Amino acid sequence: MTLIVTETNFPDLKLVNRGKVRDIYDLGEHLLIVTSDRLSAFDVIMNEGIPKKGQVLNQISIYWFNLMSDILPNHIVATEVDDFPVETHTYREQLEGRSMLVRKANPLPIECIVRGYISGSGWKEYGQLGSICGITLPAGLKESDKLPETIFTPSTKAELGEHDENISFEEAERLCGAELAAKVRDVTITIYERARAMAQEKGLIIADTKFEFGTLEDGSLIWIDEALSPDSSRFWPLDQYQPGGPQPSFDKQFVRDYLETLDWNKQAPPPPLPPEIVQKTSEKYQEALTRLTGITL
Repeated sequence: MTLIVTETNFPDLKLVNRGKVRDIYDLGEHLLIVTSDRLSAFDVIMNEGIPKKGQVLNQISIYWFNLMSDILPNHIVATEVDDFPVETHTYREQLEGRSMLVRKANPLPIECIVRGYISGSGWKEYGQLGSICGITLPAGLKESDKLPETIFTPSTKAELGEHDENISFEEAERLCGAELAAKVRDVTITIYERARAMAQEKGLIIADTKFEFGTLEDGSLIWIDEALSPDSSRFWPLDQYQPGGPQPSFDKQFVRDYLETLDWNKQAPPPPLPPEIVQKTSEKYQEALTRLTGITL
């Protein structure tokens, strides 16, 4: 029987944040990040957990963090419960495969979004303005087209339940400082382009993704949060890629598509999800993990 973890409650550990997906505990020197099976759609957290989703996201992030560590250090300290502080071992069943011990960092105030293809909010903005985040694009692009070059389109970080807003690079410079903004732009594009090439060899297109970065006490930059997962990226199957409309994907698109058929105002409380939608979504997440890493849960 698969254990579905929609929320953790570890009474003797200090919970400092419960986000859309992750529960974060302060263990003193380090943080413990637990990736739950919660799923949010349209910024509303669904009542049903998606089996194995948390493990998929955690394992994919570990895979990419390790592969890209020569480009930029990341926050990982340990990924096995045996290597975590002893006070966490009581909760082994809920932590196994879905948690990591990480360094503390001061998160930057922006989401670092990178796009190699035109989709989602970028496609909507292009249709209205012919640009994304102030970056003018060629006329005549179709939905899901590959962009002439990779673009960096940062956004604000919204509170839980609010929506992130796309901002210009100039606004990112104002929020982070010009030197740091330029550094995260360059490292974001470098990581994405390497990952995109690697994923393509495995039959996946990474259309876009978002990263978070933070600074340590000495001011050095590290990569934090998650890495190129189906929650932070659009993954499309290469063999079905057909520009001119939305693409099939390896994430919660099944849930979004189902919710769009309902008379629901996209505000809490969420409607119930049928078991077949939950199951299909779980399978898609697991397929992404296996295709990328060879790991089967």
